[in-house]
Amino acid sequence: MKNSRLKMILGGVLVGLVGLPLHAEQELRFPVNIPEPQEGQLVHTPPTMQDLEEAKMHPELKRVIRRGYDLFMNTQQLRGKNVFNDMNCSSCHMGEGRLPFAAPVWRAAVVLPNFRPKNQHVNNLEERIAGCFGYSMNGQSPEYGSDDMIALTAYHRWLAKGVPIYQLGDYYGRGYPIEKPEEEPSYERGQALYEDNCAICHSSDGSGMRVEGEAHFPAVWGDLSYNWGAGIIRHFTLAGFIRNNMPLGQPYSMSVQESWDIAEYINSHERPQDPRYTGDVKETRAKYSDTFHKHGYYGVEKQGRLLGDHDNVGEKDFLTPWNVLKPRTFE
Repeated sequence: MKNSRLKMILGGVLVGLVGLPLHAEQELRFPVNIPEPQEGQLVHTPPTMQDLEEAKMHPELKRVIRRGYDLFMNTQQLRGKNVFNDMNCSSCHMGEGRLPFAAPVWRAAVVLPNFRPKNQHVNNLEERIAGCFGYSMNGQSPEYGSDDMIALTAYHRWLAKGVPIYQLGDYYGRGYPIEKPEEEPSYERGQALYEDNCAICHSSDGSGMRVEGEAHFPAVWGDLSYNWGAGIIRHFTLAGFIRNNMPLGQPYSMSVQESWDIAEYINSHERPQDPRYTGDVKETRAKYSDTFHKHGYYGVEKQGRLLGDHDNVGEKDFLTPWNVLKPRTFE
């Protein structure tokens, strides 16, 4: 029963990743019920890896972009060095980082360097990618300027091919948009919905799915999940991700309310410590409340426990990566 349902889910992914349109005025070929572009929105069709093979570019540059693609899709190959949980870049940025409403990554390549409230200074593309390693993958990024980092940035910029630099505006498909729920999100409803719709891939205990020791679906809480500094611990981010992308291959099958309820349930569980931890969870929450933690349950008592009140860093042996809190003053 579960195996047949899993095959159906995985089959739906292939349907959902049909080629994207060349121009905004053409018919959009996205998953069922995906929102249409609104007037004035910038619609970009990221090139594919097949487009790369046909492009007139230096063979060595193509090779580096392919390496970036490989790292993006299978970041687990850096497990134990840069990645310390079961996440890949593609776990959050789905459809090879190209899919609308699945946080397509090409936008970062055209709006950075830019100011980022999360760390209160101007970030470049490498630093933005480093944040994903430090928080979402509970690790630390490759060194700035290293072969792996250059390959990742090259893949991001390949996806942005044709988009004007610093064209700041309303981009179609950006992030994980979602409306506010009609009712307060419910832990109890979320738990039931999680068991019915999410546990098949992410397990009832949130630990994900592994086959012969390899992660096939990531953990959503616990030691093998993203830490308390990851963007998806914010309720609106996780609810929007669920609404636009989950269950896998069945986007928009969960209602707005159901998506918020599931986010409520998942976000009420423990995970590795925020790399910015000061040694006191309430102090850390207060320090980053206005720019981040006011949107999540870090440092809040839920289900009889104070979330984040621990020194657990998961599988890694350090708290703060070398570059996550690196200050910049430009003086």
